[in-house]
Amino acid sequence: MAASDAEAAQQQIDEIEALSSIYGEDWCVVDEDEKIYCIRITDCLDQPKWTLCLQVILPPGYPTAEPPIYQLNAPWLRGQDYMDLANSLEEIYVQNLGESILYLWVEKIREVLIEKAQSSDPEPNIKKTSEEADEDDGDDFLLDYQPIQEDPIEMLNYITSESQEDEELPSIHHGNPITDRRSTFQAHLAPVVTPRQVKRVLEKLYENKKIASATHNIYAYRIYCEDKQTFLQDCEDDGETAAGGRLLHLMQILNVHNVLVVVSRWYGGILLGPDRFKHINNCARNVLVEYNYVHSVEESSKQAGKSKKIRKDNKKRAEH
Repeated sequence: MAASDAEAAQQQIDEIEALSSIYGEDWCVVDEDEKIYCIRITDCLDQPKWTLCLQVILPPGYPTAEPPIYQLNAPWLRGQDYMDLANSLEEIYVQNLGESILYLWVEKIREVLIEKAQSSDPEPNIKKTSEEADEDDGDDFLLDYQPIQEDPIEMLNYITSESQEDEELPSIHHGNPITDRRSTFQAHLAPVVTPRQVKRVLEKLYENKKIASATHNIYAYRIYCEDKQTFLQDCEDDGETAAGGRLLHLMQILNVHNVLVVVSRWYGGILLGPDRFKHINNCARNVLVEYNYVHSVEESSKQAGKSKKIRKDNKKRAEH
């Protein structure tokens, strides 16, 4: 068993290195310790019409004994389109048992996107502020997420304009900073239950001259709407392309809600490459753990995987 585990671990390392080399900036490490990765896939056009984010968690037994746990994230991917693509990926897994399959999955998804781009299917009706905006969508059990399109405060003014009551300013907590090659990252957290509270917290943070002068203030929030049993969620890159979406993905995987996380980055003049995303997510995860939104990061990641497997098992039982 130990030899088998070692073989699986080495195969994972080899596959991750290869995919990182192949896909470059489209490959994102969400959480290296928990083996959570995200790949942005497009239809290969100069100005992509169709984009999808494949997020995977690699369990210890992958690829020799267990499949990857996956999510397909795109605003337009619903209903039959989702089922068809999920079935295609699972068929690839069955046909290649014991083998590394992430590359095959990515290229199958790309094939589907190219077919949609070449067909008469209308383009997805999603407004974007950057070429990465499609990556910021919610996962398959979260509804009604739309990316922020303009200035975050201005957009929140629009969202909250119908409410006349002043919301109480929530308490704001600050995490420990992380410094790497003269760049500094620091997370800020506040409990929120309405978009107006999100707006108030952001305004309060920007009153701090140090935070206001940060190169980027990336944020994401998730609010559970109990009456509709859905999540209201959004994120903002603030110039750090796709960082908001990656932060939101982390919060989804950790299954936190009714919380806003802001990560400030002060750029030190040295490019960090993909490490900047690791620091952003580590800052966010640390502050969530510190203030008890996540009791155990390891336990939360395992629970996210378990939930996905349960949904897959239920679907398979329904097919028989």
